[in-house]
Amino acid sequence: MSWLGGLSSGLGQSLGQVGGSLSSFTGQISNFTKDILLEGTEEVGDAATELQVSNSKLVELEASFAAQKSEYERLRRINAELEEKLEAAEIQVKQQSLDYRTLLQQKEVEISHLKARQNTLQEEVQKLRSSSQDITSSTSGPAVLPVTTGATTTSSSSYLSRASSSHHGFHGDEVDLSDVLWSQQEINRLSSEVHRLEADVAHWRRVAQASKVPGAENGDQGEILKLQRAIKELREAMGREVDEHQHELAALQDAHRQKLSDITKRHREELAEYEERIEELEEQIQSGGAAAVAAPSAPQGSSRLEELQATIHSLREEAGLHKAKHDELMASLEEAGCLRAALEREKEEAKAENAELLQNYSRLQSSVSELQTRVQEQEGKAMFKAQQDNEIQALRKALAAAEKEMSRLKSSDAEPKAEVEHADILELNTIIGTLRQEKEDVEKEKLALVEKLKLTEEREHLAQTEDLQQEVSDLKTQLDQREQALKQAHLDMDTLTAELEELDRQNQEATQHLITLKDQLAAQKSQAEAEVTRLKSELSDSHNQKEALHQELEAQKQKLSQSAFTLNDLHMGKQQLESTVKELRDKLSKSQELGKEARLEASDLKKLLQEKESRLSAVHEELSHAGEQGTEVASQRKLLEEKDKEIQDLRKEVAELKVSYEKRSSEDFDLKIEHRKLKEESVQALEKVENLDRQLRDSQASLSRVVLEKDTRIEALKLEKSQLEGELDQLEKRLSEQAKQYQGTIEDLTRARSMDASALQMEHERAVKLNQEKDLMIAELKREIEQMASDHRDTSEMLDITVAGQKQLTELLQEKDAFAASLKAQAADAQRELEASISQAKQESDALRKSAEEKDKQLGAMKEENSHLKEEIDRLRDQQSRPQLMSEPRTLDIITELETEVAQLKAARDKLQEEAGALRKSSEEQRESLLQCQHSLQMQQSELEQARSRHEQSTLNYERLIGAKDEEISRLESELESLSMQRQSQLQTVDILQEDKTHSLGGENGNEKHDLSKVEIERLVKGIKEKETEIIQLNEKNLSLTKQLDQLVVSRDELGKLSQMVLQKDLEIQALHARVSGGHGQEVLLLQQQIQAYAVEREQVLAVLNEKTRENSQLRSEYHRIMDIVAAKEAALLKLQQENQRLSTMSDPSGSQEMFRETIQNLSRIIREKDIEIDALTQKCQTLVTVLQSSSVDSGNGGQGGVSSNQFEELLQERDTLKQQVKKMDEWKQQVITTVKNMQHESAQLQEELLKLQGQVSADSDCSSKLSVDYARLIHSYEQKERRLGSLSQELAHVQQTISQLSSTKDVLLGKLDTFTQAPEVSTPSIPVAEHFQVSQLAPPGLQGAAPPIQGESLRQELEALQRALAEKESMIRTLQENNHRLSNSASLSESEQRGHVEELRQARERIDTLQRSLREKDLLIKTKGDQLSQVSENLRNRENDNEVLKQAVTNLKERALILELDVKKLKEENESVAVKSREKETEFRALQETNMQVSLLLREREFEWKAVSEKAAAMEKLLKDREQGKSGELNQLLNEVRSMQEKAIAFQQERDQVMLALKQKQMETSALQSELQHTKDKEQRQKLELERLRNHLLEIEDSYTREALAAEDRESELRRRVALLEEKLASSCNAVESASQQASLQVESLQEQLNGVVRQRDEAFLQLHAAQEQTNQYAVSLSNLQMVLEQFQQEEKAMYSAELEKHKKEKEEWRRKAEVLEDRASALQLNLDEANAALESASRLTDQLDLKEEQIEELKKQVEVRQEMLDDTQQKLTNLLNSTEGKVDKVLMKNLFLGYFHTPRNKRSEVLRLMGNVLGLEQDEVEKILDDEGKKGMTGWVSGWLGSSRAVQSVPNTPQRPTHAQNLNGSFSEMFVRFLEVESSPAAPAPKLPVYDIKPLSAPPSGRSTAATNAAGTAGIIKRSGESNPFLAPRSAAIPLLTPGAPGGGGPASGHLLMKPISDALPTFTPMPVSAEASAGAVLKDLLKQ
Repeated sequence: MSWLGGLSSGLGQSLGQVGGSLSSFTGQISNFTKDILLEGTEEVGDAATELQVSNSKLVELEASFAAQKSEYERLRRINAELEEKLEAAEIQVKQQSLDYRTLLQQKEVEISHLKARQNTLQEEVQKLRSSSQDITSSTSGPAVLPVTTGATTTSSSSYLSRASSSHHGFHGDEVDLSDVLWSQQEINRLSSEVHRLEADVAHWRRVAQASKVPGAENGDQGEILKLQRAIKELREAMGREVDEHQHELAALQDAHRQKLSDITKRHREELAEYEERIEELEEQIQSGGAAAVAAPSAPQGSSRLEELQATIHSLREEAGLHKAKHDELMASLEEAGCLRAALEREKEEAKAENAELLQNYSRLQSSVSELQTRVQEQEGKAMFKAQQDNEIQALRKALAAAEKEMSRLKSSDAEPKAEVEHADILELNTIIGTLRQEKEDVEKEKLALVEKLKLTEEREHLAQTEDLQQEVSDLKTQLDQREQALKQAHLDMDTLTAELEELDRQNQEATQHLITLKDQLAAQKSQAEAEVTRLKSELSDSHNQKEALHQELEAQKQKLSQSAFTLNDLHMGKQQLESTVKELRDKLSKSQELGKEARLEASDLKKLLQEKESRLSAVHEELSHAGEQGTEVASQRKLLEEKDKEIQDLRKEVAELKVSYEKRSSEDFDLKIEHRKLKEESVQALEKVENLDRQLRDSQASLSRVVLEKDTRIEALKLEKSQLEGELDQLEKRLSEQAKQYQGTIEDLTRARSMDASALQMEHERAVKLNQEKDLMIAELKREIEQMASDHRDTSEMLDITVAGQKQLTELLQEKDAFAASLKAQAADAQRELEASISQAKQESDALRKSAEEKDKQLGAMKEENSHLKEEIDRLRDQQSRPQLMSEPRTLDIITELETEVAQLKAARDKLQEEAGALRKSSEEQRESLLQCQHSLQMQQSELEQARSRHEQSTLNYERLIGAKDEEISRLESELESLSMQRQSQLQTVDILQEDKTHSLGGENGNEKHDLSKVEIERLVKGIKEKETEIIQLNEKNLSLTKQLDQLVVSRDELGKLSQMVLQKDLEIQALHARVSGGHGQEVLLLQQQIQAYAVEREQVLAVLNEKTRENSQLRSEYHRIMDIVAAKEAALLKLQQENQRLSTMSDPSGSQEMFRETIQNLSRIIREKDIEIDALTQKCQTLVTVLQSSSVDSGNGGQGGVSSNQFEELLQERDTLKQQVKKMDEWKQQVITTVKNMQHESAQLQEELLKLQGQVSADSDCSSKLSVDYARLIHSYEQKERRLGSLSQELAHVQQTISQLSSTKDVLLGKLDTFTQAPEVSTPSIPVAEHFQVSQLAPPGLQGAAPPIQGESLRQELEALQRALAEKESMIRTLQENNHRLSNSASLSESEQRGHVEELRQARERIDTLQRSLREKDLLIKTKGDQLSQVSENLRNRENDNEVLKQAVTNLKERALILELDVKKLKEENESVAVKSREKETEFRALQETNMQVSLLLREREFEWKAVSEKAAAMEKLLKDREQGKSGELNQLLNEVRSMQEKAIAFQQERDQVMLALKQKQMETSALQSELQHTKDKEQRQKLELERLRNHLLEIEDSYTREALAAEDRESELRRRVALLEEKLASSCNAVESASQQASLQVESLQEQLNGVVRQRDEAFLQLHAAQEQTNQYAVSLSNLQMVLEQFQQEEKAMYSAELEKHKKEKEEWRRKAEVLEDRASALQLNLDEANAALESASRLTDQLDLKEEQIEELKKQVEVRQEMLDDTQQKLTNLLNSTEGKVDKVLMKNLFLGYFHTPRNKRSEVLRLMGNVLGLEQDEVEKILDDEGKKGMTGWVSGWLGSSRAVQSVPNTPQRPTHAQNLNGSFSEMFVRFLEVESSPAAPAPKLPVYDIKPLSAPPSGRSTAATNAAGTAGIIKRSGESNPFLAPRSAAIPLLTPGAPGGGGPASGHLLMKPISDALPTFTPMPVSAEASAGAVLKDLLKQ
């Protein structure tokens, strides 16, 4: 959003400057109004000085009011512009957020799809890997390690690591661009992983195919096909989803654009209303001011003064209120800014913390992935070790005892490896545990940080609120009332924002709901379309089957004709039987009578049949109506079933017909005629149906737009109608056949009646039953038709209800949209009000400064006016010095008035200075407040800079996106250059002014074109913004010009009056001349004629001027209309400004504004000068008039002199007025010329920029074409590389097969050689893998660089050669083995033979050596080939990587191509808009040129008039001078003037003709422009209509989609019902066919019997047959027809059944496919479920373990507490013991010393005595005495006394002695004592080990490892194992400190151990005690021994 901020700031600056210029302009206008008012006061000469003072005050008040009003208008404009900017910014932000949301959703969908695809591919890879491992383990050769295991494992691990850090959705609009970029990177990574996994799958497939058993190929192929199918379906689904997302995006963008357009329209309407209101207020103010000025009397002026003062006071109060409001809003703004900055800081800190946490998490994941890779490497090592073990076992079996030793060594080597691996695994487990702990710590830290964040936020909020409360308390003293209003506004704002957010959310939900509905409808529509296409295909199949049936029918007809011929032969035989027929004629006569009766009955039956047929026709009509509704299919099926039954009956009757077909041929003929009639009727019915079809088509064509949704129904009904027509034809045929059958039955009945009456009755009853059945059938059909009609009505009602519901939904949605739009508008209004207050608060200080500056400027203007007035006074004094006494009083009055005005102006200046001083004081106060604000602003800016530094990081991401926009900018620049070139070419053709001006301008333009370099072009591109602002200002100037032209119209009215006056004066001049030139008659006549001609010419000129004024008014109206268009186009210009702001940085347009200020000041100064000149000229004219009057009085010629003086006076007045007008026109002309030049300059620059932009657009199009070509080339090369890769993969598979074969043969050879000889085996071990790598390293580099296909061919050749050599070697080895066998067999022979065998063996060994050498060479060759293969595989991998890169590049290029296409479309649209704008600019330029031309023409006319009048004035002055000298020179001067006037009149006529021609040209141009404008308006209207039509069309299409979906569902249900019915029919028809076949066989038998009877009766019935031959022919034809109908029925049934079967098969296949897809999905879901279950189980296990550990910890804590209590108790007991046992000696110690004394040898007992003395605390002298006594008399004395004294001691258990104790009796006592202490101090049982140590290591060392004890033991020289405990440690915990409580540290001898203290202070025992860090056992013993 940084560029938006820049845009707003730049626009604010420019608008502020525009406001300043406008305020200065208003100040000057106010000065101008002052001058006009002063002129009014001059004219009112008799008014008092008080009125003048009141007028001056009024003027001042009006000026201040105008300044405040202009300030208010400027602020309002700025407010409106800022509101527009805010709306645009919000719209852009919303658009961007929507785009990012849609992008994120797309990317997340893509990520999910890619993850699913990756999961499936990983499963495939695992399956293939397991299968390949099984295959490789089953083969005998060494297992080939997979090539890409590392890659796959790393990929899986990386996937696992990254999947956890996936994106968890977004909340609100806070989605950053980094999230989008991260999702894009994630998508790219996943796509690359998918490609790599696909490559792995292909590799493993090849491996499986190469090493697969041929029997197992079918299952794998099926799996591969399934996988391929799944991949295809996934890709199709991906494409579909992408299309749907694009459609959704397009729909959202359209809706957004519509909302934007509605908001802008509303805003413009509001602006127009505000402007109208402002204009009305201005008019009211002007009218009030005019009324105030027009008041003549002093009391009225005073009342108006009071009113104006009251209004000014109220306005000032309002201004004060506004200022207070501004201050409040500024304070609230500062508070909001502080809060916002704090929130931004907190947000940034939270983001940083999140980033750090994410980094820690990624680190943890990377460490986990490394651990996983290490675990996998360990597994790979284990696999490799297992393979080595297998090989070792094989070698063990083959080798002898030496191999056993080798295997032992290897196993001994392998054991430490296993230990090491186990240790590594343990280390990994510990690392994983520590990582988990770290993760938990990190999570805890995260929670702590979140809490800290919350605390800091609350603290900051509290601190900020405290500061703000202090500020508010300061402000509350001033603004208590305003605060309540502010709070209410804030509350309203909050509620509005909350409502807005809710509405946005509702809107988004509604749009999402709409989109989902749309998707569902689209899916339903697609399903319905698929069903429709399927039904159409079934129809076409049925039509094909129908044609095939027709062909079969024709074949059957041919067969029937053949049968008819055979029947004719039979008839020839029957002619022989006619003789027998004669005998039967008598019987026939009887039968004929019976036949007559039967005919009567038949006629009755025919009537019944006709009734039935009429009913049937009615039923058919109803059926056709029902067919139009599409529900008559069931009834037709029932009819068909009935027809099937009738067919069965007919078949039965056919047998009877064959018997009786001889007798009733004539009736059959009649029936045929009826049949033809029926056929004709059917043809007519068909024609009617066709006519109805035509009518339907016409109606469809007419109602296609209205009834779009019913098209599908009509098509379906047409199809069903065609079916019904076919069925109707069939039914009519069947009816005719039934009629025949009925007649046949009648004949049978008659025949049977002649034979047997009972049979006849039976037949009659059967016929009656059949008729009843038919009646029942008809009734049932009618009922079914009624049911169908009711069903149809129900369905139509349902459809109507659904349509109404949809309409209600659409109306509800529209209402919601309208409501949302209104709420948004309210929110926008609220935001506008806020921003208006903000902008006013910001610009308050600027406005005050500007007001001070404007006051200074007004002071300067007043000084200038004073100077002008002084100059006027000087001029008046000069003029007063010239004329005579008559003008003096008038001039003196004027001077006095001017002096009074000067005094008034000085007073006003003093007041203004006082006001300026007050304003300066207020400005200084405001500056102080501003300084304080600036301090706070600086603090905020420092915080803002920190936020910006953070924001710049995000802007970097945005700049990447802006890169695409830069391309669009370059294209726009090229288009602008092209358009500017076009505009230059257009403008060069247009001549703006006349010849000299056009030449000069053309020269300037040419020079500018040549001088414009590249740097200037760039500068021009940057200056587009300035030029557009200048254009806007020029438009404002044009408005001012039009106002001044309106003033000119008023002056023209005055000119008309003046021209009338001139005509009167001309008449008077003529009379004068007649009087003066009494003597010169002819000259006077000539002069009068000339004067009349001049008068005529003047009338013509005036008429021309009137026409010009009329044309000018028309042009002004047109100009107003064009200005309205320009105002409409200014919105487009604002859009262009925004686009150009991207192109160029904002340049300071202050220079242009200063220029305009200067021009306006110059104009005002020129106006003042012209006013002064006008006054001077009026005074001159008055003086001249007085002179003339005085001269006329002096001459005494009263009448003539008065007339002439009046004429001269009027002429002089005319001259003065014309001079003024001419000067004004000159000024306007100069201004218009300058504006035109500026516009030309700007147009030239714009044309150059347009040319530039067009060039850039062409370059971009070339680049896009090149990109498309490169893209096509890349795709082609990519396809070629894919083909090459396929071929290379095939070659690799072949090479791997050959290598596996070679390795197997090598293993076989090595095994044979090992079995053959052991010596060579030892010398030639199997080549390890290291050699392989060495050889691969030593491979020649040329091979690496070779192309893969050539390497493959060379490898194949070399491998074939190696295979041949190996086969030869194998044969040699076999022969050698046979020789060896023979030699071993013959080894038991003689020694001579053995010697020969030895020689042969030696030779064989030599051969074997040579063979082994050759084998080694071959192995080396194989290794080289393997290296080459590895290189080839590496090349292949590189190629695959390149292909992946190319794929990514292709996808990127596709995306870029799409982006470029979108950009090209945007650029085209922008080009069109630019072209439209250029046309509008051209129209504006043309209009300006026309106005320029008109103004120039008017100026010239005014110039001519001015020249004429000036010449007249000069002539009059000369006449006056000459009149004093004499009247003779006057006539000559008049004649000269007349001649000059004639010449000028001729020149004027020529110029007038030129001007008329130019005007005609301009009129033509204006008419052309009007036509163009009309054309563009029509175009816009057409486009709007087209848009409306398209919207309606879209809505109709959506409605039709819904209806079609519903209709498709109904159709589906109907078709399913039909399928069920057809299945039932199929079963019934099968039964019917079986029964029909049985009946046919029975009929054939009966026919054979009848034929036998006929042969018997042939002799009798020969004559009858001869007569009935014709009848038989007819019967044959009917029979053939019947058979055809039967066959047709059967074929139709077959076709229907086959169609139904195919349909069922298709449905079955579709269901099967769906089932397969669902199975695949279910399997994938099952896998996911299994994984999830496994994860859950592991999690549950971990939780159980954690619970167990926690329980153990709690138990251990309890134990620790118990132990602590025990320790405390023991400590207490020990202290008690210490207190109680001071000065006592332990019995056990004394006993041990006593026994030790006797156990020691005699020569060492002195040492024991010394030790005992030390223990008992004896002195050295006493010990020496004891030793002396002991030396003298032994041990008896003191020992006996000792024993006597120790009788009371209780018995102490003996210390257990070691077995080695007796052996070392001769050792020293110290050694024995140490051993004794060791024995005594060694614990009976080890200390109980706490389970806490297993979980968490203690900080202190355990009880078994006292560091101080070990060190002391080392110093003492006592050798101990590390596992043993210290001898001075007790059999309890080391936690009890036996140091004194006074010295807990144990530092120094005072705080030493108890054993180091004297006996009086310590315990008198040698029970095992714990040792401190200072004193160990060795140190104690040393001290004891020293003492």
